[in-house]
Amino acid sequence: MKLKRSLLVIAISTALLSACAENTATHQNIDSKEINSESKKNSEQIALASKKANELFDTIFTEGVNRSPMMQTYLGIKTDYDKWNDISEENTLKELAFSKADLLKVKAIDTSLLDTQTKLSHRLLVQKLENTIDDNKWRFHSYPVNQMRGLHAQVPSFLINQHTISNVKEAKDYISRVHRTKKLMAQVVEQLKTREAKGIIAPKFVFNHVIRDSNNILVGAPFTESHGKNSTLLEDFTGKIEKLDLSDAEKSTLISELNTALITDLKPAYEKLISYVAELQKKADTRDGVWKFPDGDAYFNNALQRTTTTELTSNEIHNIGLSEVERIHNEMRLIMKKVDFKDDLNQFFDFMRNDKQFYYAQSEAGRTQYLNEAVALIDDMEGRLDSLFLTKPKAKLKVKAVESFREKSAGKAFYQQPAPDGSRPGIYYANLYDMAAMPSYQMAALAYHEGIPGHHMQIAIKQELTDLPKFRKFGGYTAYTEGWGLYSEMLPKEIGLYQDPYSDFGRLAMELWRACRLVVDTGIHTKKWTREQGIEYYVTNTPNAKSDAVKMVERHIVMPSQATAYKIGMMKIIELREKSRKLLGDKFDIKEFHDIVLKNGPVPLNVLSELVDSYIESNKA
Repeated sequence: MKLKRSLLVIAISTALLSACAENTATHQNIDSKEINSESKKNSEQIALASKKANELFDTIFTEGVNRSPMMQTYLGIKTDYDKWNDISEENTLKELAFSKADLLKVKAIDTSLLDTQTKLSHRLLVQKLENTIDDNKWRFHSYPVNQMRGLHAQVPSFLINQHTISNVKEAKDYISRVHRTKKLMAQVVEQLKTREAKGIIAPKFVFNHVIRDSNNILVGAPFTESHGKNSTLLEDFTGKIEKLDLSDAEKSTLISELNTALITDLKPAYEKLISYVAELQKKADTRDGVWKFPDGDAYFNNALQRTTTTELTSNEIHNIGLSEVERIHNEMRLIMKKVDFKDDLNQFFDFMRNDKQFYYAQSEAGRTQYLNEAVALIDDMEGRLDSLFLTKPKAKLKVKAVESFREKSAGKAFYQQPAPDGSRPGIYYANLYDMAAMPSYQMAALAYHEGIPGHHMQIAIKQELTDLPKFRKFGGYTAYTEGWGLYSEMLPKEIGLYQDPYSDFGRLAMELWRACRLVVDTGIHTKKWTREQGIEYYVTNTPNAKSDAVKMVERHIVMPSQATAYKIGMMKIIELREKSRKLLGDKFDIKEFHDIVLKNGPVPLNVLSELVDSYIESNKA
């Protein structure tokens, strides 16, 4: 009896346990479905919210482009192909209002519903708009025309290099733009007058450059007795028209219309600018730093923050420069030993500066040789990219000499980005006006910086990214962009290039130049160095020609803080790379590291640090 009762208890207990197990399993199954459903719902919410956010980001960018005819042309868009930007004070205030309205829209987004990349885009756009609004108070702390940039030089350069002509309409758009230079240059003069009233006038040396470059536009037909030589713009337009499938009469009509525009509108526009600038020069002095501006120190500190995307002070940057100059000098002394040079470093600089074996002829043949060898260097490097990169640009690269009308004022070398639609290649410009300033031993580093793997690679890749909003694809941060360019000078050494010690010296000379920039830029703008002190520092501490030093110091003066970006950016990229190498050990892959740097587009240096830290963590697991 007890046995049967025990069996009954066991049977009931088993049944109850079984029922409980079934019930638990059922609940677990329901919970699992609910979790999966909730997870799917969250994923869909994140995807939808991120999509809407990116659409807003692109709308803001597109609306800005639609208000800028010149930006449209740079991007290969031909909607307002016959117009220039409006640079009036009235329009500047309108743009400020747009920025404030855009900031409110962006800040209204719930970032908790965004994916990681869209959160970063939101953060960057908020920062960009806030900076734009905050910097409005400094909008007159600049020189609208100078030897480095300004619409007096940008107009002809833009028409020549950006305004392509593939049909009659685009030819007439070119002519319309020439007509409209009259209004544009009048706005430039108004901007200069506003600054004059505020006591912001460029140093005296600037004006001769502006007057000369402006007068250069008015040389040749139809402006002066040409003796068969066309002016710069007439030559450009004629060359473009000749390629169209038109009758001689149609071509002649278009050329006649351009000549009318040049004489009736462009010529008086430039003459008015030249006349005013000549009067302004009489009021200018030789004070070079922005310390002379109202609240000049605050302006410069702000400029340093924007340029370097760091909190480094002027003194800290100055001291970093001094330290780097000393380090690079010591590396150069090792090269002196390799080439068995017995004297001191300054005598070695003098040797490198003057020995004819390092310089091309000051002739068309010498210039052609330089360009051909630069192309060969870039082509060779392009063939080696697979060992360093996972992602490579599709856009083509062209090497070109700086045009004659601006070569006396333009910098040593620079890069112009390609059109996003592939209709225009990227251009590496080499300034071959003074061949004594373009030594052969610096050619490789210069080509790597401006071309491949430098600016062309970084800028073309960012434009070709498909998963970033447009403001990131077409925007930039100077420390990131120029830091990458300088890093790209060093990178080829790590795959066996710069085998010639003189070429390696050239690489170091280019890096030394950027280290000196930290010293001189801050010296001029906060330590009240004069133009002559800055020139002397470069001549004493680098092997570069004095003409290089003059141009560089004059660049510091009119573009405060800009030149500090190169070395600060390079040092951060190297620091992050070595941190990755140390923490990942055998798992470190240089190609993956470069992908992290390039495939997120331009970012501030602190954000780049965060991206690299995330890469390290994900690869340590």
